[in-house]
Amino acid sequence: MKLLINLYLTFLKIGMFSFGGGYAMLPFIEKEVLINHKWIDSKTFIDIIGISQMTPGPVAINSATFIGYRMSGILGSIAATLGVVSFSFLLVSIASHYVIKFKKSKHLKAALLGMRPALIGLIISAFLSLAKISYNIKDFKSIIIGTIIGFFLFKTKLHPILIILLSGFLGIIFWY
Repeated sequence: MKLLINLYLTFLKIGMFSFGGGYAMLPFIEKEVLINHKWIDSKTFIDIIGISQMTPGPVAINSATFIGYRMSGILGSIAATLGVVSFSFLLVSIASHYVIKFKKSKHLKAALLGMRPALIGLIISAFLSLAKISYNIKDFKSIIIGTIIGFFLFKTKLHPILIILLSGFLGIIFWY
């Protein structure tokens, strides 16, 4: 029971203090789950992020669900998932009443404009952190796959599912 409460409170904290969506949450998830609690190792974290990308839904919710399940089965996945969404649910429920009232507020618009660079920084931080702890990043084959995928991401309008499938196909070609 203590672990379930700890999972809920940890992911509640992640949900409360992370803005900008799942990618912006990754540094917070990494800090809490890998560093503070040591629930999983860096290889498992990379695997969970990969699985979260391939399954429907937001990366933060999927990550919470997978980590919770790994720590304490179905009850752990429920606790972690409820933790990561509780604050957002409460905030949206309360704020939805006032959104129209403040929609044209210059202060709100300015604050949101100020948050955008911070969100970009969080996403870049998540990228660099994942790249650093990835166990294949120094492998020449991984660099080739990363370059090919980067090209397709920046130069084409391929759907992300096709990008993931292409990555898997290249992995089969290079490592099978």
